[in-house]
Amino acid sequence: MTNFYPLIVAAVEQLTPNSVAVTLTVPEHLAGKFSFQSGQYVTIKHMDKGNELRKAYSISSSPEQKDITIGIKKVSDGRFSVYANTKLSKGDILEVMPPGGRFVFNPSGTEQKVAAFAAGSGVTPIMSIARTVLDGHPENIFVLVYGNSTVAETMFYDDLVALRKAYPGRFHLHFIFSRAQEDNSLFGRIEASTVNFILKNKYKHLSFDQFYICGPEPMIHIVSDHLKLNGVADEKIHFELFTSKLLEDHMAHDLEGKTMLEVTLDDEVFTFPMDKKMLVLDAVLKENIDAPYSCQGGVCSTCIARIIEGKAEMVKNQILTDGEIEEGFILTCQAHPLTPVLKVDYDDV
Repeated sequence: MTNFYPLIVAAVEQLTPNSVAVTLTVPEHLAGKFSFQSGQYVTIKHMDKGNELRKAYSISSSPEQKDITIGIKKVSDGRFSVYANTKLSKGDILEVMPPGGRFVFNPSGTEQKVAAFAAGSGVTPIMSIARTVLDGHPENIFVLVYGNSTVAETMFYDDLVALRKAYPGRFHLHFIFSRAQEDNSLFGRIEASTVNFILKNKYKHLSFDQFYICGPEPMIHIVSDHLKLNGVADEKIHFELFTSKLLEDHMAHDLEGKTMLEVTLDDEVFTFPMDKKMLVLDAVLKENIDAPYSCQGGVCSTCIARIIEGKAEMVKNQILTDGEIEEGFILTCQAHPLTPVLKVDYDDV
């Protein structure tokens, strides 16, 4: 089963008119379960009018800190984000899944130069990564380009300015605003010219070891594409989507018949028939099997499983590499079975 643990809210800090930083106390006996790598997220389970909601939120705090801090931006149709921004208080208890995710920075112990491009709430995991990079080696350099509409809507603005003061000459911060002209800041949005400014102008003397991109899907594609045009290798580019455009599931229209699905989860095996038009995760949850999941939109990686037998195809994949797909990994929230029998293992990931 998917384990959630009750964590006490230690603080709720208003970051902007539409976002908060929520700090969760991790008790000593859960310290091992809630250890994490910078860039990872936690999933929160919340009951709303009898309906279970699950939402993934990136961790902004450093892995060296005892407690965990997450950033939550209020969105109009986000029931939990609205609750967190309007009702959540110190002392409340949230059900939290231990950290996960693949958008991580691994310290090498040697000097590294890292650049990041973030927009809106996409800065949340970048905060954690920046802290780890800067603390990892006395010569490490971190460059951040961070886009927002205005200063007032900039999450972690004060924390970022404080980081710049704490690491002079090593943490380089470039705010970019689309609706305000500010001194010592760029105007507009993160686009191709922004990438060229960083690589070919401002920091042409640096050779970056890694690039991290987080924010809206169009921005991620623009930055990633232009990094590659500038000769940056794929393996140096890491990105995480917070939202992704919905795609119509054309695959389901053409699928007929049923599949016998076998699911291995926490060393238990479940077998049942499912309609091929259904997605694997939907079929699993319909059977009241407590499989891991969060976004159900192919954005996070919580629902990954490995195909042991049979074949499945994903409607959308922006997370798994070609090599991982060859090894049999699928996002079960995006996968349709194609064969009469499909066996998937959530434990073997």
